[in-house]
Amino acid sequence: MHNKINKLTLAVTLASAVMATGQAAASGFQVREQSAKALGNAMAGAAAGAEDVSYMTFNPAAIGNVEGTQVSGGISYIDAGFELTDASASPAVTPVSYDRGGSREGGEEAWVPSFAFKTRLNERFDLGLAISAPYGLSTKYDKEWIGRYHAVETELETIDIQPTLNYRATDRLNLAVGLRAQYADATLSNAIDLGGRSGNPALTGNADGMAEVTGDDWGYGYTLGALFQATERTRLGISYRSEVELTLDGDVDYSSDNPVGQQVLAVSGLQDGGGKADITTPANLNLGIYHQLTDRLALMANAEWTEWSSFKELTVEFENGPPDTSTTTENWDDTWAFSVGANYQLNRQWLLRAGLGVDESPVPDSEHRTPRVPDADRRWATLGATWMPTSSLGVTAGYMHVFGDDGDIEQNATPTNENASRGNLSGTYEVEADVFALSMDYRF
Repeated sequence: MHNKINKLTLAVTLASAVMATGQAAASGFQVREQSAKALGNAMAGAAAGAEDVSYMTFNPAAIGNVEGTQVSGGISYIDAGFELTDASASPAVTPVSYDRGGSREGGEEAWVPSFAFKTRLNERFDLGLAISAPYGLSTKYDKEWIGRYHAVETELETIDIQPTLNYRATDRLNLAVGLRAQYADATLSNAIDLGGRSGNPALTGNADGMAEVTGDDWGYGYTLGALFQATERTRLGISYRSEVELTLDGDVDYSSDNPVGQQVLAVSGLQDGGGKADITTPANLNLGIYHQLTDRLALMANAEWTEWSSFKELTVEFENGPPDTSTTTENWDDTWAFSVGANYQLNRQWLLRAGLGVDESPVPDSEHRTPRVPDADRRWATLGATWMPTSSLGVTAGYMHVFGDDGDIEQNATPTNENASRGNLSGTYEVEADVFALSMDYRF
């Protein structure tokens, strides 16, 4: 029974981590930092800003607002930090503590690149291409930390390739469609309590092994957008990004540096193998307005809805069963993110940016919050500036600070539930992040 539980736990962890790697800059596992200009306005211009070709990632119709041919490239640096405070952990049955004094901080640094290009085919059509990294972040805890059986290391990298076609329906209305080819690659690890399996209660939590899981896949979806110039000074935008279905094929590797753990691992029946999990990255909808209040001052607002409720459960198929399959309930909620922003044209070369935002967490309660997803509601404050040394070249820098609410975690274990081999874990997560973005755009 214990062998089955450990195999089940590791395969479920694979898909859970890819679906929801803890990402402190946006709720769930989203990475919105695809444009330094949009970041400087707290994403308030995502749907209707359309200042340059990089906005194609948020609304494909944005390229209809950009004359001629343009290229844009950028990089964002995310410094996410989270720490579990007032923590306690113990096995499902044995009344001992899993605390071994390791650090309870799990945040890591991440770099998010982006690229976009567009050209005008004729008076009616524009063609564009965007390459972005919409999901994922690296998180890493100390191997000795109190929640090591739930998570140690998680790394998710995604690439979205989005060819886009825009149709200029009228002088005021742009309509666009794009294809999304998405690649996801994940690596993660967690500890195994081999001491607890040895038959000697004194070794519980003191003879660990490690399991590392990898998986990847390609998936496909689409994006739709419309951009409407309602008046000379007011622009409205709406965009929809479809869900993308992925089937992650993973490999599981077991190891132990502990002599007792090595002996237990040799007779435990835990063998290197694999698992397969179907997951779906969620659909989302952006609604926005951009208004040029004066010749110098522009105001904007955006609302983004994300269909996190599509992540109701996770079914895993095992390569080396039994069991052959297992289902884990997640029950995430749909969320809204709201933001407002402003631009001020200081002079011909300098444009100043600022914004504020709020973002709901999809995690419904403390029982569904995990060390891989220490997610909670958050707020953003941003600043930015664009320097245009010529009419064709723009250089933009943006900064965002994320204020995360504290989030309680209550992972309870029984001898027969999903946490049987992970144990109990409780505490309160404190989350915050800083994001720096730099981009350059050039119009030919």
